[in-house]
Amino acid sequence: MNLKDYVANVPNFPKEGIQFKDITPLMADGQAYSYATNQMVEFAKQQNAEVIVGPEARGFIFGCPVAHELKIGFAPVRKPGKLPRETVSFNYDLEYGSNTLCMHKDAIKPGQRVLIVDDLLATGGTVEATVKLIEQLGGVVVGCAFLIELEELNGRKTLENYEVLSLMKY
Repeated sequence: MNLKDYVANVPNFPKEGIQFKDITPLMADGQAYSYATNQMVEFAKQQNAEVIVGPEARGFIFGCPVAHELKIGFAPVRKPGKLPRETVSFNYDLEYGSNTLCMHKDAIKPGQRVLIVDDLLATGGTVEATVKLIEQLGGVVVGCAFLIELEELNGRKTLENYEVLSLMKY
């Protein structure tokens, strides 16, 4: 299945010069969404993942069904003020600004094998922050799975020590 057939390009969103990859057509097509999710499930199995971590918000869209299919847990990574209990945090840069991400302090057990699932690998800032949070909690990042990778932004450089799955590359 050619997943690129289900991605809409939106020029100048969220700001001038950004070519946004809109994945909502893929999510709206049951077969395409299932196919993409199943590819991530197979990758998670190969990595012997024990828990899935997904950054908000689109990491939830793919990470939750992967965790559900594998019958393992899912831990969200969110912006400050969104998680109700004690958190750890990490500041990072992204392709059009900067941000902070947080995780519950008890979301990952020491030594737990973690697969990060997200929709997009761009500059790598979001996934690098997510890796730092997981490792700060004692987790072992066994890989990262992305729906889309924007190769020209070199985000993969931040993941040289990790297994990476990208279902589409632009």
